[in-house]
Amino acid sequence: MLGTLAILPGCITVNAPEEPIVIELNVNIRQEVIYRLAEDAGNTIDQNADIF
Repeated sequence: MLGTLAILPGCITVNAPEEPIVIELNVNIRQEVIYRLAEDAGNTIDQNADIF
């Protein structure tokens, strides 16, 4: 059996797709933006405590 498999030539064909590959990345950056705004607001309040 192994002798028969060794005689058969191996052939792998790779073809490019007809249409472009589309990768959709739905990344949620809202949490980071809110965190940064909250940190900036906290720093502003600490620096200007007399006006709040």
